[in-house]
Amino acid sequence: MNVEKFHERLKELYLPPEHKFTMVDVPEIRYAVIVGKGNPENEEFTKASKWLYSLAHVVKPYMKERMGKNFADPPLEYQFWADDHQDLVEGNKDKWYWRVMVVFTDWITQERFNDAIAAVEKRLEAKPETLRLEDLHEGKSIQIMHVGDYDGIRAVCDELYNKFLPENNLKPAGHYHEIYLNDPNRTSPDKRRIVIRQPVE
Repeated sequence: MNVEKFHERLKELYLPPEHKFTMVDVPEIRYAVIVGKGNPENEEFTKASKWLYSLAHVVKPYMKERMGKNFADPPLEYQFWADDHQDLVEGNKDKWYWRVMVVFTDWITQERFNDAIAAVEKRLEAKPETLRLEDLHEGKSIQIMHVGDYDGIRAVCDELYNKFLPENNLKPAGHYHEIYLNDPNRTSPDKRRIVIRQPVE
């Protein structure tokens, strides 16, 4: 998705209402991604988040120059899934797979991506093996804004999967997705804003 169209749809894609599930058609978006497995509280997950945050910081001047006043720091995004979907709903995190992501848009070329990786490797340890650019197309999705501590996310997911989707003849058709709009390390728990998204069919 080109940068102009992406910014035209930022509010729709990243600012859904609270307390209400809404449907959105998510276009193909280019991300820098790192994929892994296991509890997202482990060291590998933390390393992946740090790496993508650092990559975004390296390309930030170029992105800001390209986008001008429309520039906004891209948030960290996470997809989670499991072989048994109930492990996801019940929070059996050791059985989860995950993908850490940050939007890089389609004009971040592989060459510029490689340059950013080289710059980050000078400051951090060797890059994660699964680090890559990836175009993802989630399509028709249900999403909602959760404001508050992470403990409240499980209740939202319970309502989504066990009530809203069945009542609307919908079922999951892609990976569960969380988008963190503010830094949890700098935001009090009651003010954290997380977009919860689930592709459906």
